[in-house]
Amino acid sequence: MELENNTQFSEFILLGLSEEAELQPLLFGLFLSMYLITFSGNLLIILTTITDSHLHTPMYFFLSNLSFSDICFTSTTIPKMLLNIYIQNKTITYEGCLTQIYFFILFAELDIFLLSAMAYDRFVAICHPLHYTTIMNPRFCGLLLLISWIFSVTDSLIRGLLVLHLSFCTDSEIPHYFCEINQVIQLACSDNLLNVIEMYFATVLMGIIPLSGIVFSYSQIVSSILKITSTMGKYKAFSTCGSHLSVVSLFYGTGLAVYLSSAATQNNRASAIASVMYTVVTPMLNPFIYSLRNKDIRAGLKSLVSTVTFNK
Repeated sequence: MELENNTQFSEFILLGLSEEAELQPLLFGLFLSMYLITFSGNLLIILTTITDSHLHTPMYFFLSNLSFSDICFTSTTIPKMLLNIYIQNKTITYEGCLTQIYFFILFAELDIFLLSAMAYDRFVAICHPLHYTTIMNPRFCGLLLLISWIFSVTDSLIRGLLVLHLSFCTDSEIPHYFCEINQVIQLACSDNLLNVIEMYFATVLMGIIPLSGIVFSYSQIVSSILKITSTMGKYKAFSTCGSHLSVVSLFYGTGLAVYLSSAATQNNRASAIASVMYTVVTPMLNPFIYSLRNKDIRAGLKSLVSTVTFNK
């Protein structure tokens, strides 16, 4: 019977952020603008780190990969949302929903691991500066990136396969603008206990452990900075990790706020609106944070713009 339900089930209905018809053009324009800013801003970061030889360091290696991940992260959900608003159709196929779940989890977790790698990079740079080039060599940085991809791909594949084995009956409405895995699991009419267990396990493994590593790295960084006697030295040391700390705070702060508020209120529509912060706003703000707070990125952007203008 479960196989029959799975076979016959063909699509979900994404209710979106609002069902009011007069708000749809506004939502379309707003999210299209944010998506284009996110795409172009992160693409500029990637091009800048590639073309400027001064940015060929571990920190900017991870930053360019974070920008790539952010582009993919937003591209997983926003284009489908915009298409649904444009054609006035709220459906997403069963296969499309599973695909969206897989890539959303993959790039969300890749973001988490890259932020952890960047925190470790800043920890070594500030706390062990004499050994920085030895520890953060290209081979080790490549290994960290490979491990990040392996963990992200593996966990997203496991979650996707577990959802694939669920049966869905008549209730197919998702009060969200994308296939959020927690809400998809709740719609299952078959036993979802294994999915729930895996979800909590993955939250600890892929969320709390990397966050603990980030907190430890920055606690050591702050301790080292406080030992510096000169005010200028303290400012210079903190400025090297200020951008990354801002991004980490924004990503984790908004993400945790969404899940804690949703657990307290049980308001799925409010949770969907709040999730815009870490799924759309944070990837959009990342390039601005790095370009405004990082003089190396600003210099690289100016050099890139000058090169493009000169070639014209």
